[in-house]
Amino acid sequence: MEAASIQALFTSLSIPTNHTTVGLSNLLSSNSQIKSLFHHKRLPDVGWSDVQIQRLLLELSCLDTNCEESVRCQLGNNSVGSSNNNGNGGASTYPHRWTGAGEREGRIYSPLVSSRHFGLGHGIGRSGDVMEAQPKAVGSSALLRLCLRLVLDAVRRGAGLTGLVKSKSKQNKKQLKNDGGNNKSDGATNNNNNNGNGPASYGTLLPVCTGMSMALVLSGLRDRANQLDKLANQHDATTTTNNNKNNNNNDESSSPAPERNIVLWSRIDQKSCYKAILSAGLQCIVLPTTIHPTTDEVSTDLDALQVALDKYSHRILAVITTTSCFCPRVPDEVDRVAKLIQGWNSQHCNNNNSDDDDNNTDKRGAGIAHVINHAYGLQCTQTNKLLNRACTIGRVDAIICSTDKNFLVPVGGALILSPNDQVIACISKNYPGRASASPVVDLFITLLSMGLNGYKGILEERRRLVDVFRVKFDALAKKFGERSLDCPRNTISFGITLDNLVIGTDDETKKNVQITKFGSMLFTRCISGTRIVPTKETKTISGHIFQGFGSSYDDYPHSYMTAACAVGMGEEEMMEFFERLERCWREYVGKREKEEVRKRLKEMEIEQS
Repeated sequence: MEAASIQALFTSLSIPTNHTTVGLSNLLSSNSQIKSLFHHKRLPDVGWSDVQIQRLLLELSCLDTNCEESVRCQLGNNSVGSSNNNGNGGASTYPHRWTGAGEREGRIYSPLVSSRHFGLGHGIGRSGDVMEAQPKAVGSSALLRLCLRLVLDAVRRGAGLTGLVKSKSKQNKKQLKNDGGNNKSDGATNNNNNNGNGPASYGTLLPVCTGMSMALVLSGLRDRANQLDKLANQHDATTTTNNNKNNNNNDESSSPAPERNIVLWSRIDQKSCYKAILSAGLQCIVLPTTIHPTTDEVSTDLDALQVALDKYSHRILAVITTTSCFCPRVPDEVDRVAKLIQGWNSQHCNNNNSDDDDNNTDKRGAGIAHVINHAYGLQCTQTNKLLNRACTIGRVDAIICSTDKNFLVPVGGALILSPNDQVIACISKNYPGRASASPVVDLFITLLSMGLNGYKGILEERRRLVDVFRVKFDALAKKFGERSLDCPRNTISFGITLDNLVIGTDDETKKNVQITKFGSMLFTRCISGTRIVPTKETKTISGHIFQGFGSSYDDYPHSYMTAACAVGMGEEEMMEFFERLERCWREYVGKREKEEVRKRLKEMEIEQS
C-alpha cells in the first residue's frame, strides 16, 4: 500500500496521525533500502537485519505463481475434487488466483518445507539455460539475477578480483547490464585472449558442488570448442577451395579437426576434480609435480605441461590448474600457465597468424582452454592477485569457486567466473533442466546479512589469524621433535612432519598404520579437518594409480599432518584446537611408550625362558 493510503486507513481506526507517521517512517526506510539494492545491484555496506531480509524474500515469493496456500492445506480443506458450488449459478468458490494444470507447478505439500524455502518452489532457470527467467517464477528469477550481481560485487570489492576493463566503453557497459555478463549472443568471439578483462568480469551460479560444476564447465567448453573448430574448418575448406580454383587444382580435401577429448590436469590429490573430468566423458592426463629445491613445496611442473601440450596438441580441450590445495601442495602458477597456453594457441590455432586476424576472430578455432579450480581460494589475497595477473597476460576461460567454503553457506553451490561472456553463456546453457534455488537463496541471505563490511571483516580476521596459526603450529611441532613444512606460497593449509611419531620399527607398512591411527584418535577427540598423510601410500581412482597419494607427489620424503586456517575460524576456536591437539599428541606418545615397555618386558621373558 502507498503511504497516503496507509495514513487514511489508520486514521479510520482512530490511530493518531503522529503515531502513524512514526510507523510509516520505518516502512519508507525499509522500502528505500530495497529500492537502492535493486537500483545499484551492489552489496550494502552494512548488513541487513533478518526481518529486512525475510520481508524481501517473501515479497519476491509473492511474485511467483505458487505463492498461495500449500498443497496440504488444499487437500485438508477438501478443495481438490469438490464441486465448490455455493449456489450462485455454479460459480466456483476456489479461493486461489492461479490454477495450475502442468506437471510442475511449484506445489509443496508441507507448510514447514514451504516456509523453509520462503515459498520459492519453482527453482531457477529453464531447460535451455540455468540463468534464463521463468514466466511462472518472476520472483525467483529476479532473486537469481540479483544474487549474481551481489556475489560479483563481493568478489570484486571484497576479495580483490578485477572485473571489466574500464576502457571498453559502450560494448562492455551493455554487457555489464546483462545480468553479470550472461550475454545470450551465440556469435564467436576472440577466444585466444581475455580482451584485458579481469577474472570477475562475468559469472554464473550453479546449484551443485565444485566437482559437478567442473564437469558442467568442461561439457560447456567442449560444446563451444566444437562450434568454434567447425567454423575454423569451414573457413579452411573455403580457403582451400578458392586456392585450388586459382591454381587449377581439383583437390578439395581438408583435414577435419581432431576431437578435443583430453584434459591436462596438474596433479592435486583430491578425488573430485579427477572424477569430474571422467564424468564429462573426457580423458585425463595427469601432469607430474615437482618439489621445490629449497623448500618443502610441491608445485606445477611447467616443463611437463609444455611437453604434454606439444604431444597431444589439438586433441586437448583444456588445462586444469588449482589454486586452493592441501599443504605441501601450493597453488599452481596460474599466471605462467595462462601465458604458456596463450603462446601455444598463438602458434597453433587456425588462421592465428593471418594478416586479417582482427577481421576473422570467428575463424581462429577454439584453442586450448584454461580452467582454474579456485575452490576456496577467494579468501586468499595472494592467489586472487595471481588470477588477476593470469587474465592480464594469458588465457583464462573459467574459474570455479565453492560457495560454502568462501561464503559460509551450506554445501551445494558454486560460482563460475570468467573474463569471457561467451564462456559463461555456454556453461549456463549446458545445465540440464531447471535447478534448485536453495543454494542461491542461502547465498543471497548470507550476502545481505554480511554486507560488504561483514565480508571484508571475515577475510581480514582470517588474514590476522594466519600468522598466529603458523607460529602456534610450528611451536607445537617442535615440542614433539617435529618441524613445520616450509610452504610459504600456501597461506591457508599448513603442515608439520610426523617423521618421529612412530618408533621401534623400520617397516613402512607398520609405520603407516600407526600414523593413520593417530588421525583416527584426533577425530574421536572431536578434532575435525586435519589430514594425516603417511609416506608411499597408493590409491587407485577409476583405474589410475596415484603413488604417494595425499602429497600430490610420487615419493614425498615426509609423513605429515595438515590443518587449515580458513575463513570463519575464530581465535578462540583456533586456540582450543591447539590445546586439544597437544593433549592428544601427549596421550598418543604415552601409549606408545607403554607399548614399548610391554614389548621389552616380553622380550626379556622370552630370553629368560
